[in-house]
Amino acid sequence: MHGDHVLFLDGEALVIDKPAGLPVDPPRDGSLSLENHLDSLKFGFKRWPHPVHRLDRDTSGCLLLSRNPKAHARLQQAFERGAVEKTYLAVLDGVPGGEGGVIDLALGKVSTREEGWRMVADPAGKAARTAWRLVSVADGRACVEFKPETGRTHQIRVHAATGLGVAVIGDPVYGRADPRGMMLHAHKLVVPREGKEPVVAEAPMPDRFAGLM
Repeated sequence: MHGDHVLFLDGEALVIDKPAGLPVDPPRDGSLSLENHLDSLKFGFKRWPHPVHRLDRDTSGCLLLSRNPKAHARLQQAFERGAVEKTYLAVLDGVPGGEGGVIDLALGKVSTREEGWRMVADPAGKAARTAWRLVSVADGRACVEFKPETGRTHQIRVHAATGLGVAVIGDPVYGRADPRGMMLHAHKLVVPREGKEPVVAEAPMPDRFAGLM
C-alpha cells in the first residue's frame, strides 16, 4: 500500500482506499493484512496508525485510521453515536423493487459447524438500518447507493440479500461468488470533528466495477 492509496491525511486522521481482498484484522492463517502495511502509513509519526472501524475483507474503499490515541477515542465516539456519514456503492445481482427507502431489519449472528458463521435477520438481534437509493439499472443488474445508519457486521450485504431480496454480486456468503470479486465499495466517508474541519474522503470506483455500472 502506497501514498496513492491515501485519500485524507492530517495530524489526527488518515483515510486509505483499502483494496478488496485485504483483511483489516490479521487472519488466523497468518496471511497478509492491513497490519503488514501500517509501517508504510506512519508519514513521519513514530506510532502506527490504528483502524477506527472495519471493512469486510472483500469490500474496498474508505477506511479511517487514527494517528494517536486521543484522536482514536474521539473518532471512535463519532462512529458510536452514529454521526459518521458512510456511503457505499454496490452492484446487485438483480433489480430491487422501488426507487429507494430505508431497510430496517435487526441482525443476529448464527453459526453452524458446516457453514461457519453468518448474519441473519433476527427480530431479537441488534437494530440495523440502511437507507438505499437506486442509482442505475443495466443488463438486469442494479447499481445501488447504501447509507448505513448503524454499523453492524455484514449489514449492507444482509440488507441487500434479505431486505431487498437481491444480493450483492460476488457475495460468497449471502449471494454467489464471482471471479471478479464482491461488488461492494465504501465510496465516501464524512466524519465530523468538534472545532475542526470534518474528515472527508472519497474513494474512486475500483477496476473490478468496470463494465458493470
